[in-house]
Amino acid sequence: MPVGRTATVHPIEYHGVSPGYRSGVETIDDVGEFGLIARVQARLPLTSPDTPVPAGDDAALLNAPDGRLAVSTDLLLEGNHFRRDWSSPRDIGHKAAAQNFSDIVAMGGVPTSLLLSMVLPGDLPVAWVEEFAEGVAGECAGLGAIVAGGDMVRGELITISVTVLGTLEGRAPVLRSGARPGDTVAVAGRLGWSAAGLELLLSGEETGVEAGDGAEQASGGVAEAGPGSAGPAAVPAGAGSAGSTLARPEAGSAGSVAPQPADYLSAHRRPSPPYAAGPQAARAGATAMLDVSDGLLADLMHLAVASGVAVDVDSALAVTTPGPRLDLVLTGGEDHALVATFASGAELPEGWRPIGRVHEGSAAVTVDGKAWDGAVGWSHFGHSE
Repeated sequence: MPVGRTATVHPIEYHGVSPGYRSGVETIDDVGEFGLIARVQARLPLTSPDTPVPAGDDAALLNAPDGRLAVSTDLLLEGNHFRRDWSSPRDIGHKAAAQNFSDIVAMGGVPTSLLLSMVLPGDLPVAWVEEFAEGVAGECAGLGAIVAGGDMVRGELITISVTVLGTLEGRAPVLRSGARPGDTVAVAGRLGWSAAGLELLLSGEETGVEAGDGAEQASGGVAEAGPGSAGPAAVPAGAGSAGSTLARPEAGSAGSVAPQPADYLSAHRRPSPPYAAGPQAARAGATAMLDVSDGLLADLMHLAVASGVAVDVDSALAVTTPGPRLDLVLTGGEDHALVATFASGAELPEGWRPIGRVHEGSAAVTVDGKAWDGAVGWSHFGHSE
């Protein structure tokens, strides 16, 4: 499962003291393992009708409503996926759950439960862990999901492991391998917002994120199955695929009010995946689907390889006005939008908008029919792809 991020967030030295630690603050070492578990469990949803044996025994027991479980897992490492001086514990809890729930809905499923394990420094305030748990619980609440169990151990850096389970409700899973030539490529959710927020945090500035009409930095590109090259070159505003028959979405589809820096920062700290859009796409006959965690071009490359097709993105459709720059829309990850393909002429479900087309050819992703001159997304190992 791809676990890419928008950019490396280098570890921060705290000089032996956790952010928020003060003399007299109750720490994990003060309450011990079982005291901490009790504090966390008091803040988490632990039972549901599909949980005959909830957390508390050596293992939980879960029902599988249609005999199958969709399962996904992910890791968040302090200094790599989050920084405590940039995000609140509640934000990090929401994010940990959301990025895993998104993988389930990207298969057309509905998340039902998760397992949560954590590595925690002993001097971390208990209040930090309690607030983190409240963030996880808040993200679970909107879906009716529960926390079925987990583990906690001591370590130097906060490390969070989440395994999420879900049900397909009797539907066939929507895989990455089903796209066919002629299909429409469509997106549900926001693109580039989290990357814009990270850019602000890395720069310490709150300007320069928006691109005016949203097309000023359009450039084309092929995302072959290897690394990109230098950064994108500018082309005229409004550039799009020649002869495109895809209708540009109404401006109101992204909201008519220009996003503010605080909106981008919030999107990075606490992503909002379009949970309902996954099952809706499955019911509408989506031929392939996945969530955008590494960046739109990078993740579309996964779909192109799995399906044995070429994908072309129309930059004029991918960018919403007002909204982030095109390069952030195409290569920024962690918004956890969904991208899917639908048969040509199919009516898209509510909340989905067309951004491109599937073509015959070897696996590649192009933008406006041309090569994208730059990294197409994030990779943990080596460099950005």
